[in-house]
Amino acid sequence: MPIDASLVGRKSEPLMRSWTSADALLYAIAVGAGQEDPLTELEFTTENTEGKPQRVLPTFCNVAMGGGMSLPDDLDLTRMLHAEQAFELLGTVPAAGEVEATGEIVGVYDKGSGAIVASETLARDSAGHPLARIRTSLFFRGYGGFGGERGPGTSWELPTGAPDHVVTYATRPDQALLYRLTGDRNPLHTDPSFSGRGGFPRPILHGMCTYGFTGRALLHAAAGSDPGRFRAMSGRFTKPILPGQTITVSIWADGADVRFRTTDETGAVVIDHGTAVIR
Repeated sequence: MPIDASLVGRKSEPLMRSWTSADALLYAIAVGAGQEDPLTELEFTTENTEGKPQRVLPTFCNVAMGGGMSLPDDLDLTRMLHAEQAFELLGTVPAAGEVEATGEIVGVYDKGSGAIVASETLARDSAGHPLARIRTSLFFRGYGGFGGERGPGTSWELPTGAPDHVVTYATRPDQALLYRLTGDRNPLHTDPSFSGRGGFPRPILHGMCTYGFTGRALLHAAAGSDPGRFRAMSGRFTKPILPGQTITVSIWADGADVRFRTTDETGAVVIDHGTAVIR
């Protein structure tokens, strides 16, 4: 089942995306904010704590501003896995706002056992200023072998020294039910019959939920909990986790350049090749 490589360059019509303060609050809770102690991270989970304005988790941009790219109707979504996610913030994400998002398929890569479809979305605010650039790569099992390019390589290497920060978070057994309320209703994460057709005996947690937990760890450990310092993040999904499992984020900081790796409770890597830019 090869994928048509001529999809590269396919652009979407501009899509208006908007969000409210409540959407940003829900997202924060859906990726674990305040879960360890409800009185922590209040600036992200409430809008009126001690007279401070509401702040937004940087990874929320993927939910609020992403999209704008349609996939071919004949792709089997039970064979789809999230492969990579990256974003670059070009401005401050407000607690409520509206953007115009335009998406483009920027790569179709043959990985042998499957194919990668990479897309990039540029989100502009109401004044036309770029606010975020978001890149998503999806892996479709069984769609490879069509003789296409394998895609760009990577120079990422795991640092040799001990991490500067290690952050461990426990997810909730109902984490997928909570995260789906942010907009991702893929039944792979809730319906055992659907996940079973995809090769998973139990529904798995959204990769973007694990990504959000990881982003929180980076924000608090490497950026002093200041979203204004958090400029970019990217990571490669290597293994899903189940709701209720614990993750650990190991962080190496070298000035503004940060590398990270996220593992599950067995030590297996779930997000690899992690990079972030913290100013």
